[in-house]
Amino acid sequence: MDKYKKLFNNSIAFAIGNLGSKLITFFMLPLYTYKLTTSDYGTSDLVQTTVSMLLPIVSLNIFDAVLRFVMDDDSNNKEIFTIGCIISNISSLFAIVISVLLFFFGTSYSLYVAIILILQSYQSLFSQYIKAIGKVRDFAINGILLSFITAICNIIMLVPMNLGITGYLLSIIIGLVCSSVFLVIKCNLIKEYDYKYFNFSTLREMFKYSIPLIPNSVAWFATNAINRYFILYIIGTTANGIYAVANKIPTLLSVLNSIFFQSWQLSAIEEFNSSDKELYYSKVFSVYLNFLFLGVSGIMYILKPIMTILVSDQFYSAWKYVPLLLLTVLYSSFSSFFGQYYIAAKRTNGIFFTTLMGAFCNILLNSVLIRKFGLNGAALSSTLSFLIIWIIRWINTRKIVATKVKLNDLILNHLVFFFQYWILFSFSGTSFFILSSIAMFVSIFINSKVILKIVNNLLKKV
Repeated sequence: MDKYKKLFNNSIAFAIGNLGSKLITFFMLPLYTYKLTTSDYGTSDLVQTTVSMLLPIVSLNIFDAVLRFVMDDDSNNKEIFTIGCIISNISSLFAIVISVLLFFFGTSYSLYVAIILILQSYQSLFSQYIKAIGKVRDFAINGILLSFITAICNIIMLVPMNLGITGYLLSIIIGLVCSSVFLVIKCNLIKEYDYKYFNFSTLREMFKYSIPLIPNSVAWFATNAINRYFILYIIGTTANGIYAVANKIPTLLSVLNSIFFQSWQLSAIEEFNSSDKELYYSKVFSVYLNFLFLGVSGIMYILKPIMTILVSDQFYSAWKYVPLLLLTVLYSSFSSFFGQYYIAAKRTNGIFFTTLMGAFCNILLNSVLIRKFGLNGAALSSTLSFLIIWIIRWINTRKIVATKVKLNDLILNHLVFFFQYWILFSFSGTSFFILSSIAMFVSIFINSKVILKIVNNLLKKV
């Protein structure tokens, strides 16, 4: 299959899964903000953030190694999957130990942290494996199923049962269990697992790949999520709840990113040894850049109206922090795009060192800017940190693949963003609508030409 056609077809499949799952989560936001206090919502966000922090450490990032090694032409899939399962079994014991330690230190909800951590480890392993073996449709269905079951359970537990934060966390657990069982049955994963396939030599190779990703994941957490702990310590749980809601709006941009990125993750590896990879990577990034900037502009255009509809009054002020968080997601997406170059080349140390620099910047900036600018300081810290990571990776990966970036598009799109940012804080009523519409039109003009041209070419090949 033609590489552009394959990228396009995979993007469509991932689009169905991601749009379904992310939109279900997004449109559950009104329920969460009406049934949970700002403090409770902030606490639930910290539980999920803690799980995200611990997952790569406890699991040794084995699911990432499974994805990468299964995609090698000479791979023994059952051997790799069995190794992944054995490591996940061992990591579950560590999760229980962590839960006990957290309990003795007086940490609330430590049991929920352990259960969600264990289930997320298996969910990540199963989903990465089926994606690597080409079962993209099942991967997409799994994402929708996970979000749908979690949403239904939340509706039941938060409304008639009125269980509050406990119901919210139980819903996550039930969703993870059901979706993991679906993957095991639908993809017949039991037949893929057998102790006789265990191979120490393969395990060592997988660890050489995955273990350097652990400090990278921790550093990525420090860049992406440590803001919550600074906010909790400096301002409090209520502010953390507001910030958590503000982070939900960029989920719309994350949907656009996920649609493309998961298929790009596969294509970057598959095309790494091709003779025209530099041209291919450059074309793909050009579309990616235009696509995401158009998404940023669109979300900025509907931001205030959608906040009025989606959240209760106590969370409405969260809109003020969304623009910078959108820029954060944008730079994070660009960083991840170039990060795939290291993955394809199996040079995971490059990911670690670039992420470590961003993490150091984020910790330093958070400690200073939150005290001075509050939640805007937290958002700005993440934005600048991911910008730094992206620029370093862009420069550093030229040794791997020299990707051309259209600076004109980059500069013009930034100008449109800052114009929209100014409009949001300076105008209201008719003036706001007219100026916002002008900015949106300019964004469409800048970005749509490239996107339409590429999509038309792809459709001709499908």
